[in-house]
Amino acid sequence: MIIENDGVDASRSPAFLSRMLQFGDSMFPIGAFAFSSGLESAIQEGVVTDAATLRAFARTALEQAARGDCIALIAGHRAATAGDVDTLVRIDTRVYARKLSDEARTMSVRMGKKFTEMGVEVVGAPLLHAWRECIETSITPGCYPIALAINFAVQDLPASQAFVVHQYGVATTILGAALRLMKVSHIETQKILYELTGQTDGMYATAAAARLSDMAGFAPLTEILAAIHTRAHVRLFMN
Repeated sequence: MIIENDGVDASRSPAFLSRMLQFGDSMFPIGAFAFSSGLESAIQEGVVTDAATLRAFARTALEQAARGDCIALIAGHRAATAGDVDTLVRIDTRVYARKLSDEARTMSVRMGKKFTEMGVEVVGAPLLHAWRECIETSITPGCYPIALAINFAVQDLPASQAFVVHQYGVATTILGAALRLMKVSHIETQKILYELTGQTDGMYATAAAARLSDMAGFAPLTEILAAIHTRAHVRLFMN
Protein backbone atom coordinates (compact mmCIF):
# COMPACT_ATOMS: atom_id res chain seq x y z
CA MET A 1 0.00 0.00 0.00
CA ILE A 2 1.31 3.44 -0.91
CA ILE A 3 0.79 6.20 1.66
CA GLU A 4 1.08 9.80 0.60
CA ASN A 5 2.94 12.37 2.71
CA ASP A 6 -0.27 13.54 4.35
CA GLY A 7 -1.05 10.00 5.50
CA VAL A 8 -3.73 9.35 2.88
CA ASP A 9 -3.81 5.99 1.10
CA ALA A 10 -2.56 6.84 -2.41
CA SER A 11 -4.81 4.20 -3.97
CA ARG A 12 -7.70 6.44 -2.91
CA SER A 13 -6.17 9.63 -4.25
CA PRO A 14 -7.90 11.41 -7.17
CA ALA A 15 -5.17 10.35 -9.60
CA PHE A 16 -5.34 6.67 -8.65
CA LEU A 17 -9.13 6.65 -8.66
CA SER A 18 -9.04 8.26 -12.10
CA ARG A 19 -6.82 5.45 -13.34
CA MET A 20 -9.19 2.86 -11.93
CA LEU A 21 -12.01 4.57 -13.84
CA GLN A 22 -9.91 4.69 -17.02
CA PHE A 23 -9.12 0.98 -17.04
CA GLY A 24 -12.63 0.09 -15.87
CA ASP A 25 -14.45 2.20 -18.44
CA SER A 26 -16.91 0.17 -20.50
CA MET A 27 -15.54 1.96 -23.56
CA PHE A 28 -11.93 0.94 -22.83
CA PRO A 29 -10.77 -0.52 -26.17
CA ILE A 30 -10.43 -4.22 -25.43
CA GLY A 31 -13.40 -5.42 -27.49
CA ALA A 32 -15.89 -6.09 -24.68
CA PHE A 33 -18.66 -4.54 -26.80
CA ALA A 34 -18.46 -7.52 -29.17
CA PHE A 35 -19.67 -9.96 -26.50
CA SER A 36 -22.95 -10.43 -24.62
CA SER A 37 -21.77 -12.99 -22.02
CA GLY A 38 -24.45 -15.44 -23.09
CA LEU A 39 -27.33 -12.93 -23.07
CA GLU A 40 -28.05 -13.20 -26.80
CA SER A 41 -28.81 -16.92 -26.55
CA ALA A 42 -30.63 -16.40 -23.25
CA ILE A 43 -33.02 -14.01 -24.98
CA GLN A 44 -33.43 -16.23 -28.04
CA GLU A 45 -34.25 -19.23 -25.84
CA GLY A 46 -36.69 -17.33 -23.62
CA VAL A 47 -34.51 -17.46 -20.49
CA VAL A 48 -34.44 -13.65 -20.37
CA THR A 49 -37.67 -11.91 -21.38
CA ASP A 50 -37.96 -8.71 -19.34
CA ALA A 51 -36.20 -6.47 -16.81
CA ALA A 52 -36.79 -8.90 -13.93
CA THR A 53 -35.25 -11.90 -15.70
CA LEU A 54 -32.46 -9.69 -17.01
CA ARG A 55 -31.67 -8.66 -13.44
CA ALA A 56 -31.58 -12.31 -12.36
CA PHE A 57 -29.35 -13.27 -15.29
CA ALA A 58 -26.86 -10.47 -14.58
CA ARG A 59 -26.82 -11.22 -10.85
CA THR A 60 -26.09 -14.90 -11.53
CA ALA A 61 -23.25 -13.95 -13.89
CA LEU A 62 -21.71 -11.75 -11.18
CA GLU A 63 -22.03 -14.46 -8.55
CA GLN A 64 -20.41 -16.99 -10.88
CA ALA A 65 -17.57 -14.55 -11.59
CA ALA A 66 -17.01 -13.96 -7.88
CA ARG A 67 -16.68 -17.72 -7.31
CA GLY A 68 -14.52 -18.25 -10.38
CA ASP A 69 -12.51 -15.67 -12.30
CA CYS A 70 -12.32 -13.25 -9.38
CA ILE A 71 -10.65 -15.79 -7.11
CA ALA A 72 -7.97 -16.11 -9.77
CA LEU A 73 -7.84 -12.32 -10.15
CA ILE A 74 -7.08 -11.82 -6.45
CA ALA A 75 -4.49 -14.61 -6.44
CA GLY A 76 -3.00 -13.16 -9.61
CA HIS A 77 -2.78 -9.72 -8.04
CA ARG A 78 -0.74 -11.20 -5.15
CA ALA A 79 1.57 -12.99 -7.58
CA ALA A 80 1.98 -9.87 -9.72
CA THR A 81 2.78 -7.78 -6.66
CA ALA A 82 5.55 -10.28 -5.89
CA GLY A 83 6.70 -10.32 -9.54
CA ASP A 84 6.13 -14.08 -9.69
CA VAL A 85 5.59 -14.84 -13.38
CA ASP A 86 5.61 -18.62 -12.92
CA THR A 87 2.69 -18.42 -10.49
CA LEU A 88 0.85 -16.07 -12.82
CA VAL A 89 1.19 -18.60 -15.63
CA ARG A 90 -0.11 -21.37 -13.37
CA ILE A 91 -3.13 -19.29 -12.32
CA ASP A 92 -3.83 -18.18 -15.88
CA THR A 93 -3.78 -21.78 -17.09
CA ARG A 94 -6.34 -22.71 -14.45
CA VAL A 95 -8.64 -19.91 -15.54
CA TYR A 96 -8.43 -21.05 -19.16
CA ALA A 97 -9.09 -24.69 -18.23
CA ARG A 98 -12.33 -23.69 -16.52
CA LYS A 99 -13.70 -22.07 -19.68
CA LEU A 100 -15.49 -25.05 -21.17
CA SER A 101 -16.86 -23.45 -24.33
CA ASP A 102 -14.77 -22.13 -27.21
CA GLU A 103 -16.66 -18.83 -27.08
CA ALA A 104 -15.90 -18.27 -23.38
CA ARG A 105 -12.23 -18.99 -24.00
CA THR A 106 -12.16 -16.70 -27.01
CA MET A 107 -13.76 -13.87 -25.05
CA SER A 108 -11.33 -14.18 -22.15
CA VAL A 109 -8.10 -14.49 -24.16
CA ARG A 110 -8.97 -11.79 -26.70
CA MET A 111 -9.83 -9.30 -23.99
CA GLY A 112 -6.84 -10.40 -21.92
CA LYS A 113 -4.38 -9.99 -24.77
CA LYS A 114 -5.77 -6.59 -25.73
CA PHE A 115 -5.79 -5.42 -22.11
CA THR A 116 -2.16 -6.49 -21.76
CA GLU A 117 -1.18 -4.72 -24.98
CA MET A 118 -2.93 -1.54 -23.85
CA GLY A 119 -1.19 -1.80 -20.49
CA VAL A 120 2.20 -2.09 -22.15
CA GLU A 121 1.56 1.02 -24.24
CA VAL A 122 -0.11 3.12 -21.55
CA VAL A 123 1.57 2.00 -18.30
CA GLY A 124 4.76 0.42 -19.65
CA ALA A 125 5.74 -1.56 -16.55
CA PRO A 126 8.34 -4.33 -17.07
CA LEU A 127 6.00 -7.02 -15.78
CA LEU A 128 3.44 -6.09 -18.43
CA HIS A 129 6.12 -6.43 -21.11
CA ALA A 130 7.06 -9.84 -19.70
CA TRP A 131 3.43 -10.95 -19.64
CA ARG A 132 2.87 -9.87 -23.24
CA GLU A 133 5.92 -11.95 -24.23
CA CYS A 134 4.48 -14.95 -22.39
CA ILE A 135 1.25 -14.59 -24.38
CA GLU A 136 2.97 -14.04 -27.72
CA THR A 137 5.20 -17.09 -27.25
CA SER A 138 2.24 -19.24 -26.18
CA ILE A 139 3.65 -19.86 -22.71
CA THR A 140 0.25 -18.86 -21.32
CA PRO A 141 -3.21 -18.18 -22.79
CA GLY A 142 -3.44 -14.67 -21.32
CA CYS A 143 -6.93 -14.59 -19.81
CA TYR A 144 -8.57 -11.29 -18.96
CA PRO A 145 -8.72 -11.62 -15.13
CA ILE A 146 -4.96 -12.13 -14.94
CA ALA A 147 -4.22 -9.25 -17.31
CA LEU A 148 -6.39 -7.03 -15.13
CA ALA A 149 -4.65 -8.24 -11.97
CA ILE A 150 -1.19 -7.50 -13.37
CA ASN A 151 -2.21 -4.08 -14.67
CA PHE A 152 -3.54 -2.99 -11.29
CA ALA A 153 -0.72 -4.54 -9.29
CA VAL A 154 2.01 -2.70 -11.24
CA GLN A 155 0.17 0.57 -10.63
CA ASP A 156 -0.12 -0.16 -6.89
CA LEU A 157 -3.88 -0.26 -7.24
CA PRO A 158 -5.35 -2.79 -4.78
CA ALA A 159 -6.98 -6.11 -5.62
CA SER A 160 -10.30 -4.79 -4.33
CA GLN A 161 -10.33 -2.14 -7.05
CA ALA A 162 -9.42 -4.71 -9.69
CA PHE A 163 -12.34 -6.79 -8.42
CA VAL A 164 -14.68 -3.81 -8.75
CA VAL A 165 -13.55 -3.19 -12.33
CA HIS A 166 -13.98 -6.85 -13.25
CA GLN A 167 -17.48 -7.12 -11.82
CA TYR A 168 -18.55 -3.77 -13.21
CA GLY A 169 -17.39 -4.99 -16.61
CA VAL A 170 -19.41 -8.20 -16.33
CA ALA A 171 -22.53 -6.23 -15.46
CA THR A 172 -22.15 -3.50 -18.08
CA THR A 173 -21.33 -6.01 -20.83
CA ILE A 174 -24.62 -7.81 -20.19
CA LEU A 175 -26.71 -4.69 -19.65
CA GLY A 176 -25.20 -2.90 -22.64
CA ALA A 177 -26.02 -5.90 -24.82
CA ALA A 178 -29.55 -5.94 -23.43
CA LEU A 179 -30.18 -2.45 -24.75
CA ARG A 180 -29.48 -3.74 -28.27
CA LEU A 181 -31.21 -7.10 -27.95
CA MET A 182 -34.48 -6.56 -26.07
CA LYS A 183 -37.10 -4.04 -25.08
CA VAL A 184 -35.53 -2.53 -21.99
CA SER A 185 -34.85 1.12 -21.23
CA HIS A 186 -31.71 2.90 -20.10
CA ILE A 187 -33.50 3.71 -16.85
CA GLU A 188 -34.24 0.04 -16.20
CA THR A 189 -30.66 -1.06 -16.91
CA GLN A 190 -29.27 1.69 -14.68
CA LYS A 191 -31.59 0.63 -11.86
CA ILE A 192 -30.38 -2.95 -12.26
CA LEU A 193 -26.74 -1.82 -12.29
CA TYR A 194 -27.28 0.29 -9.16
CA GLU A 195 -28.82 -2.66 -7.35
CA LEU A 196 -26.08 -5.08 -8.40
CA THR A 197 -23.18 -2.79 -7.50
CA GLY A 198 -24.62 -2.64 -4.00
CA GLN A 199 -23.77 -6.33 -3.61
CA THR A 200 -20.08 -5.86 -4.44
CA ASP A 201 -18.82 -5.92 -0.84
CA GLY A 202 -20.29 -9.33 -0.13
CA MET A 203 -19.06 -10.80 -3.39
CA TYR A 204 -15.56 -9.46 -2.78
CA ALA A 205 -15.52 -10.97 0.71
CA THR A 206 -16.45 -14.34 -0.81
CA ALA A 207 -13.71 -14.20 -3.45
CA ALA A 208 -11.02 -12.83 -1.12
CA ALA A 209 -11.60 -15.56 1.46
CA ALA A 210 -11.37 -18.38 -1.09
CA ARG A 211 -8.35 -20.43 -2.08
CA LEU A 212 -7.33 -20.86 -5.69
CA SER A 213 -8.48 -24.48 -5.50
CA ASP A 214 -11.98 -23.19 -4.66
CA MET A 215 -12.28 -21.53 -8.07
CA ALA A 216 -15.38 -22.95 -9.74
CA GLY A 217 -16.24 -23.19 -13.39
CA PHE A 218 -19.47 -25.18 -13.25
CA ALA A 219 -22.24 -23.15 -14.89
CA PRO A 220 -24.31 -25.62 -16.95
CA LEU A 221 -26.91 -23.17 -18.24
CA THR A 222 -24.19 -20.76 -19.37
CA GLU A 223 -22.39 -23.55 -21.20
CA ILE A 224 -25.60 -24.74 -22.87
CA LEU A 225 -26.40 -21.20 -24.02
CA ALA A 226 -22.86 -20.85 -25.38
CA ALA A 227 -23.26 -24.10 -27.35
CA ILE A 228 -26.58 -22.88 -28.78
CA HIS A 229 -25.01 -19.56 -29.71
CA THR A 230 -22.24 -21.28 -31.64
CA ARG A 231 -24.81 -22.88 -33.95
CA ALA A 232 -27.14 -19.87 -34.22
CA HIS A 233 -27.90 -18.74 -37.78
CA VAL A 234 -28.14 -15.07 -36.78
CA ARG A 235 -25.74 -13.57 -34.24
CA LEU A 236 -25.17 -9.97 -33.29
CA PHE A 237 -22.46 -10.81 -30.73
CA MET A 238 -19.45 -13.13 -30.73
CA ASN A 239 -20.51 -14.68 -27.42
